[in-house]
Amino acid sequence: MKNFIRLIVVCALATTLFSACGPSVERPELTFESAWIRALPPGMKMTAGFGRLKNHGSQSIELNSYSSPSFGDVSLHRTELVDGMSKMREVKRLEIPAGGTVELAPGGYHLMLMMPTGPVETGAEVTVQLTAVDGRSFNFDLVVERR
Repeated sequence: MKNFIRLIVVCALATTLFSACGPSVERPELTFESAWIRALPPGMKMTAGFGRLKNHGSQSIELNSYSSPSFGDVSLHRTELVDGMSKMREVKRLEIPAGGTVELAPGGYHLMLMMPTGPVETGAEVTVQLTAVDGRSFNFDLVVERR
């Protein structure tokens, strides 16, 4: 019986040791949940990207640069109501607070994707790179959808 208990203890210790040494699955600091790009109507040279940016880190992330190999120009805009008129304004920096979420949605913040470098078809994935002021880059694949 003592040998059986020793065997259980040794197995438990070995399991703990091996799990501590194994690769850990770490959640990315910034995620872009439910991310999508509006499909381009025929002849249009710009579209928009939406989703929820979630900061899983313990410090805020301030984004200031946006790009994509599928578009010649990517920027961040916000739709605002000014004197009863809806206007789009470029946003130079976007802060996602630690543990916080920023929604990119029609009528609010959104990525402006202009000058497509090739066809952007429904169902395709478009890679977008968001860069923080501290130089960190975050790559996301957004699905092109007709909504």
